[in-house]
Parts: sequence; structure tokens; C-alpha cells
Amino acid sequence: MSKQVSILGTGWLGFPLAQALIHEKYIVKGSTTSENKIKTLKSTGIIGYQIVLSEEGPIGDIIKFLDGSEVLIINIPPGLRRNPEINFVAKIQNLVPYIEKSTVQNVLFVSSTSVFADLEGFPLISEETTPNATSNAGKQLIEAERLLQNNTAFKTTILRFAGLFGPHRHPANMLSKRSNIKNPKAPVNLIHLNDCIGVIQKITEMEKWNEVFHASYPDHPKKAEYYGMVCKQMGLPIPDYDFETISKGKIIESLKVQDVLEYRYLKDLTS
Repeated sequence: MSKQVSILGTGWLGFPLAQALIHEKYIVKGSTTSENKIKTLKSTGIIGYQIVLSEEGPIGDIIKFLDGSEVLIINIPPGLRRNPEINFVAKIQNLVPYIEKSTVQNVLFVSSTSVFADLEGFPLISEETTPNATSNAGKQLIEAERLLQNNTAFKTTILRFAGLFGPHRHPANMLSKRSNIKNPKAPVNLIHLNDCIGVIQKITEMEKWNEVFHASYPDHPKKAEYYGMVCKQMGLPIPDYDFETISKGKIIESLKVQDVLEYRYLKDLTS
């Protein structure tokens, strides 16, 4: 009998992830906030639901979306850069009772390495490091992680991705348009879309629950040098940096992904 997975959020990462899981013979339910995208999901074999997480509770047929799935992958960006007033924690908090009453036994929460502050000296950050973000988005992600981890009705694995890049998406596109960019000497922490999908597949296949994983390439070139090279390759203007202010940053260690999941990265920073 095929395993069933529910993916909350089928955007840039969630959609190809769903397709990859279907290829591995999973039954996949996927959510979208757009009614127009339901047909697109259905055409690729994803059982689509229109669901919006709100601060008052999920809008849409969340019960049916979760029903029959053993695994729930929460892949919803907080969206706090565009709207700092959003209460992302409340959205997760009001989702939890529905998970508790469902067939879901395991939750994979897609988080971010932004739960760690950028500091002088570029500290090495492992899964054992205590999150210490001071930004609104970082603090809300920390609280959302804890909310899920502390719930005993299901097992939760936290997967913190470094900066994402892949088809039609690279931080260089945004940086090339800016000037006086901070932290030029800071280490780069990135991971390609294909490896994001690969790591998630490993976690679900090996059933590594109640864990915390960091996913970032082991290479950490300096920000100014790396993006200068990438922009040159892409034919974009070379970004302008602030070299006067002391750079702050961090190095995301992801040895656990390689040791525990036995995962080998498919791409590198120049892919």
C-alpha cells in the first residue's frame, strides 16, 4: 500500500517536492492558496486543496487535506519581510489542533538558518547550537519550531535550510541591483533546490523523526567574492559593498545530514 503525504505549501519548493514523492510512489496531497492552481496540481497527480493559514485558524478543508496521511510537511514561508505584522506563530498554533485530531504521526517543519543571529567572528553553527535570532522573522520561526517540537501528539523533525537557489531563483539577481551591501566578508550559506528535495526525501524514507537537521553546502566563500563571480557569470552588474563596517555572519555546519542521512549533495555553489 502506498504511503500518503500531505504537503502544506506547494510553491517553488513544495511543487517539485510533491512531484519527486509521486515518482517514488507516494500518494501526495498538496495545498495552495490559489484556486487557479488546483488544476495545475491535479494535472501532475497531486491531490490539491485550497488552504490558507490565518491567525484565526486554517481556511479551507484542512481536515480532509490531512486525512489518511501519516506525514505532514509544513512548507509555508512566514512572509514577514513583506508584512512584519503577521503573527506566524498564531497560524501554526491554530493549525496544531487539526494535526492532533488527524492521522498524521510525523511532522516535517521546513525552517530556516535565520533562527541564528549573524555575529562578528562568524561562529560555527551546528544542530546543537541554541537559536538566538533577534529579528522578528527569526524569533517567530524559533517559537513555531518549539511549538511543534513540544507537542507529544506527533513527532516533529525540524529542517533548517540555508539560502535557497535554483531554477529562476538566485540571490545574485537581487544583490546585483543594490549598493552599499553589508557584510561583504561574511561566509555564504546556500543550498540548491534539488538538494532540498533530496534531503526531505531522505528524512521521510529513513523515518528520521524528532530530529533537527541543517542543510547547507560545506563550502562557505566570502559574500563579496562569491556574488561577484556569480554576477559576472550571469552577466549582471557587480554588487557594491560596504567594506567600512565590520562584517557579521555565521557558518552553517551540516555534517549531520551527511552522517545520519548518508546524504551526498548533488549540486555545488556554481551549479
